[in-house]
Amino acid sequence: MTNDWRLTNQLDYLKERHLKYSAYEKRSADLEHDHCEFCYEKFYDESQYGYKTIDDYYWVCENCFNDFFAMFKWNLDA
Repeated sequence: MTNDWRLTNQLDYLKERHLKYSAYEKRSADLEHDHCEFCYEKFYDESQYGYKTIDDYYWVCENCFNDFFAMFKWNLDA
């Protein structure tokens, strides 16, 4: 999995982070959308679900979450 095109430097800022499964919410009115930190899937409306860091800054789509859960040792928060 270490040769996966989606892996860049995410280990530097996403390893062992707490994530929460959630409907997408914009961080600010000025922000049009966010992207999955791995595959760059676009998050743009409330009907989309994914995993976000507790500070609401980083988003991970469901596919990438499943692919990288063990490698990144994420903790799930309710």
